[in-house]
Amino acid sequence: MRNPRHLYSRSAIVAVLLLYAASVFAHDGVHTGVMGFAEGFAHPFSGLDHMLAMLGIGLWAAQNQRSAVWVLPLAFPLMMVLGAVLATLGMSMSIAELGIASSVAVLGLLIAFAVRMPVWGAAMLVSLFGMFHGYSHGVEMPKGASATMFGVGFVLATLALHLAGVAIGLLATHPRALSLVRLGGAGIAAVGVYLLAA
Repeated sequence: MRNPRHLYSRSAIVAVLLLYAASVFAHDGVHTGVMGFAEGFAHPFSGLDHMLAMLGIGLWAAQNQRSAVWVLPLAFPLMMVLGAVLATLGMSMSIAELGIASSVAVLGLLIAFAVRMPVWGAAMLVSLFGMFHGYSHGVEMPKGASATMFGVGFVLATLALHLAGVAIGLLATHPRALSLVRLGGAGIAAVGVYLLAA
């Protein structure tokens, strides 16, 4: 079995490279496709709800360990793409904002209580959340942006946030670090509850 620290190191490197790509592609004067990519990459970072949910997926995947470490960070963006496609096709999803706020609250609670689920159940839950977030990305896509490049951008940003969460979760092996992760989950849940109330 692979050493979790090696997986952490690789995840951290990939996350840093993807985050660095945002600054490279965000400069003025680049063509429309690259701007679409830059806008898509920046979008998950533009809202606390998206950012916390995506980090939360990685943290919770690390808590569940085994195949969840890669299944959950793949299930979310795959269903996110489907949600974005539904939005661009003009389909209505009136509960998307409620679903996004709920995803933040639920993921925070799952992390805070270190809840472990069968991988298939966790993947289904994460997939549902991914569809809500993807729909929101699709609705908020800037006019004139390349849908493909915008989609590639937000998927890569999502994967970077997932990997950051996984890396933090795998690094947290000391009891105090595990407690801090759970405390962070409680903070995420509190933000989710605030969003639901708002």
